[in-house]
Amino acid sequence: MLRKLADNRNPASLAARMRRRRFALFDELLSRLPGAIRILDVGGTPDFWRVMGFERSMVSVTLLNEAPLEVNSTGCMCVVGDARNMPEFKDQEFDVVFSNSVIEHVGAFADQQAMASEIRRVGQRYFVQTPNRYFPVEPHFLVPFFQFLPLSVRAAWLERRDVGWYAKAASYEAALRDVQRIRLLSRAEFQRLFPQGRLFTERFCGLAKSFVIYRGWERA
Repeated sequence: MLRKLADNRNPASLAARMRRRRFALFDELLSRLPGAIRILDVGGTPDFWRVMGFERSMVSVTLLNEAPLEVNSTGCMCVVGDARNMPEFKDQEFDVVFSNSVIEHVGAFADQQAMASEIRRVGQRYFVQTPNRYFPVEPHFLVPFFQFLPLSVRAAWLERRDVGWYAKAASYEAALRDVQRIRLLSRAEFQRLFPQGRLFTERFCGLAKSFVIYRGWERA
């Protein structure tokens, strides 16, 4: 089974299939909301919404990222900001806050707590996904149990070669920054960040590959 889990020949295809299944759940929840809907996508891109084939005339999507993005035909609005601190948005400003595979990239657990707090503050509802720390294959570097190796070992590996989605780093210091920026969450930690949310587990080969947590749809 481990060989199957670690088969990197077509990781993009697996990721795409899981994203589409996840987005189908989100789209079903979204269909329960009447009238115009304002969505904040924390860390998202216009291409994500284009690839998902999302077309709703009464839905506006705002993308929040650390760096500017090019806007394409999806019509998304792009905003530069920090997921951990969003003073540009009022309390409950958005009908929905959406975030896909981002919260594991913002830093230490305290940074993840700050992001979760801001998501809960600015959104009337939320839908957040993150990979499972205890899935055997690390989802960014695509190496079995890579997440449990010492930081120095992970950085040294990335300094020497391409690893998964990451190209070979220019230096050990650059490699160390790359591996330090990813902190995978366990189920228990994710639920601590969103204690009132409903948890959905995404599985592959019977194992929990990632988690989705959502809240607020009962008010629809």
